[in-house]
Amino acid sequence: MKLGELKPSPGARKARKRVGRGPGSDRGKTCGRGHKGQKSRAGAKVNPDFEGGQMPLQRRLPKRGFTNVYNKKKAVTAAVNVGDLARFGEGATIDLDFLKERKAIKTKGIRFLRVIGGGELNAALTVRAHYFSPQARAKIEAAGGKAEAV
Repeated sequence: MKLGELKPSPGARKARKRVGRGPGSDRGKTCGRGHKGQKSRAGAKVNPDFEGGQMPLQRRLPKRGFTNVYNKKKAVTAAVNVGDLARFGEGATIDLDFLKERKAIKTKGIRFLRVIGGGELNAALTVRAHYFSPQARAKIEAAGGKAEAV
């Protein structure tokens, strides 16, 4: 076998549909679009929600519920335990960018840092966050560190 003799296996490549090539082609005249109507026209795009003028389903159904703004903010806030910060060592300055750099928290979409009081802290750290729980602030300061609100 030579390189020039290579060809795809039978049935692997399908011929393109050639429309508008006369009545003997099986796709002449209306070119497989049927007769008249919006979808037979050139450039036809029908909105998937459109129901032919009938009142659409999303307008027939009643409005329900509300948008929970708290959950939206929760989705962009990372919560970190004081005990998890101990591994960064004595004298480290910890903020949102530092934790993202070290892949300690998710990097995508997080805009706020919340420090909570889980675990123990022995190292003196400077922690810059948007929110500290009272226990977290007490543990950081007891270890000789600083809790700075951004």
